[in-house]
Amino acid sequence: MRHARRRIVRRVARLAAVGGLLLGGTMVTRAVASEPPGPSAAPHTLARTASGAGADLVAGLGGDRTAGHWVDADGRPVVAVTDESSADAVRRAGARAKVVRHSMSELRSAASTLRAAPRVPGTAWALDYRSNEVVVRGDRTVSGADWSRLTGVAEGIGEFVRMERVEGTFTTRLNGAEPILSTAGRCSAGFNVTDGTSDFILTAGHCGPTGSVWFGDGEGDRQVGETVAGSFPGDDFSLVKYAGGKAGDDADVVAVGDGKGVRITGTGEPAVGQRVFRSGSTSGLRAGRVTALDATVNYPEGTVTGLIQTDVCAEPGDSGGPMFSEGLALGVTSGGSGDCAKGGTTFFQPLPEAMKSLGVRLIVSGGKGAAAGSPAPSASGAAGAGASAPVAGADGTPLLARLTDRRNVGPGLLVVAGSLVALVATRWIRTEQDRKAYRRQYSATWG
Repeated sequence: MRHARRRIVRRVARLAAVGGLLLGGTMVTRAVASEPPGPSAAPHTLARTASGAGADLVAGLGGDRTAGHWVDADGRPVVAVTDESSADAVRRAGARAKVVRHSMSELRSAASTLRAAPRVPGTAWALDYRSNEVVVRGDRTVSGADWSRLTGVAEGIGEFVRMERVEGTFTTRLNGAEPILSTAGRCSAGFNVTDGTSDFILTAGHCGPTGSVWFGDGEGDRQVGETVAGSFPGDDFSLVKYAGGKAGDDADVVAVGDGKGVRITGTGEPAVGQRVFRSGSTSGLRAGRVTALDATVNYPEGTVTGLIQTDVCAEPGDSGGPMFSEGLALGVTSGGSGDCAKGGTTFFQPLPEAMKSLGVRLIVSGGKGAAAGSPAPSASGAAGAGASAPVAGADGTPLLARLTDRRNVGPGLLVVAGSLVALVATRWIRTEQDRKAYRRQYSATWG
């Protein structure tokens, strides 16, 4: 019995030593291979690489053989195709293929027909790549007669146009990361941009017309700037020129609450299924996923097209606030339905289109990665400290990030060394015990 217990103890010790070697080796190799994270991990998703692969496949095969792409739950790109030969091409490229009936050309033609119909405020539609449909939604303000007429238009297009009623109303979210105020109402600052000479805030176009003067407080004592350009309806973006001409320190940071911020390193194109984050002064930092692209919304004030549709919640006051992922700027908040208690749908103006139209470029971090927990910018910045809602969903550094920190090279080496000593010790003990057992047996035989 005593020998059996010893064997069990030795076996457990050897397994623990081997496990320590594996853990220590992982800590060292991953820490050396990876860049050091910031003070805390930024909101992070792996969708950017997958979405790029899907976009390349769609561009190569064309709109008649494909019907969009998205990122599935495990992060792999999925491409909708209309024939088996295209599906084989997608699979050979390492992506998943879904064969559908209607091509992107058909879906876009259906959306064009809907846009040509008489405008009905309180309605919206978008291309749903996953279901291979154009989904038309109507809020509670749409009358039965208007809904019936629009349903007739949809039926004339084909069975791939789906009609849905939604709760709430589609409204612009007038009233973001950092609040800015004018006689037109309260909005959120979006991203800091520049034309090379002056700096600006890029925010939502419905926030106020050209000439609107914006302040950073309710007393009107601190003027932020003046709206100098914009587009709404049709698009939903505007440009606020800083009163002093410059954005100030930390212009590459957007606030996410609790005095923390996320550094912005560039712009990107979102993909359906991608996880994204939105910050606003009313509801703080919120997360969700992109559900559709090229969405059209018929607000009471007018129609806006080419929007990003998401299931991220938003509330009045979040208009113009930034949407981002992995430190990449994606868009500014336009409007939607619902709230952050019940959930809802929120639409965003894509950032690249807005910047191209305005002739500006994003002010980004000088080669640094995105980092939540960075110091928030000064009050003069577009995304400065002072967002009233707490951060939701940014809850510390993941275990993997801690293991891959360069500072864990030393601890990793210690774990490896300790595990080697333990492994050698257990082997030496077993050898000594075997030697003693042999001597006892030999002595007994000799006697």
